[in-house]
Amino acid sequence: MAGEENNRGAFRIQEFYCTKNGAPIYARLCAAIAEGLTRESRIGARVLDWPGEPTRDALPLRFIGGLHALVRAGRDAGLAAIFAGETTDPATVATDLNRALVAHDDDLLPWLDGPPQTNEPGRSGSLMTGLLEVARRFGPKIELLEIGSSAGLNLLIDRYAFDLGGTRVGPTDSTVTLTPEWKGPAPEPAPVDIVSVRGCDIQPLDATDPVVATRLLAYVWPEMPVRFGRMERAIAMQREKPVDLVQADAADWVEARLAEPQAAGVTRVLMHSVVWQYLPEASADRVRAAMKAAGAQATAERPLAWVMVEPNRAFAEHVIRVRSRPGDGEWQILATAHAHGAWIKYGEAADADRVRIDLPEAAKVDVS
Repeated sequence: MAGEENNRGAFRIQEFYCTKNGAPIYARLCAAIAEGLTRESRIGARVLDWPGEPTRDALPLRFIGGLHALVRAGRDAGLAAIFAGETTDPATVATDLNRALVAHDDDLLPWLDGPPQTNEPGRSGSLMTGLLEVARRFGPKIELLEIGSSAGLNLLIDRYAFDLGGTRVGPTDSTVTLTPEWKGPAPEPAPVDIVSVRGCDIQPLDATDPVVATRLLAYVWPEMPVRFGRMERAIAMQREKPVDLVQADAADWVEARLAEPQAAGVTRVLMHSVVWQYLPEASADRVRAAMKAAGAQATAERPLAWVMVEPNRAFAEHVIRVRSRPGDGEWQILATAHAHGAWIKYGEAADADRVRIDLPEAAKVDVS
């Protein structure tokens, strides 16, 4: 339900998410916004009067991305002290924040106009965890289709190297090696041969454009410097060789790709990460229907799989799921993961072992 209290509550949910994912500076900022944001600025009023579901719309990340962009550009010393973790008193954080919003209203307002296309390369470690399971089921050759590709940094998954609990995948000479902290047993090794990677987005970004690259880096949490260098190296990969990324509606594109002939001995895989919450329900239903119809036609020679890495915000973690045909076609939870791939915990987590936050019904996302 839209309303000021619900919109402030989205920042409390994001505070919980940031705390659980090792981002205390952002958690402190979210708490200050939730408690102390005022209507002195136009952007403050727009946030408090947000008409949609703020958690599903990622309102906190839109807003804070704009603040971080100001800091990275050296535009506001007060905000810079907050983002450096130097200003920690809640009242002072709120006062400095509201002052900065009034001073930079015109620069900040456009950051609310679209979702934060963070496109974190670290999530490829979670996606590859799912692809290893697909390769174990059906063999090494995989054709990848990604929806919600944003700037295409996870379309570079075939060019990244991975060390997943000691299980190594990918080119050994890659300039980007993903080594998430691994919790639990290592995944069973399997050869993975990605024969093609294609993606779509409703509003794709060109990561090689310096303006776009600057925007992408503004969404990176400042507590995690490793992410800045990793993203810059991934963007350099795109400059060397572009990815296959097109503008398209997710449902339209999935239906068209699934209708194409499939090579024998190659598993066709739909994958996505932190996308499902942004899809209109009608589009999500069409994707489900298209995958169900294609799955009914799948054979051992031409299998179909679906790998998703989507957030469970109630527990502030991402869940790695796989389903495939032939087979029972049921979702299997392989692991849980950090929001940006810093750690992966293999196996399905027990609710009793985790701390949760209550979400408004409208903020919950059905990924089944």
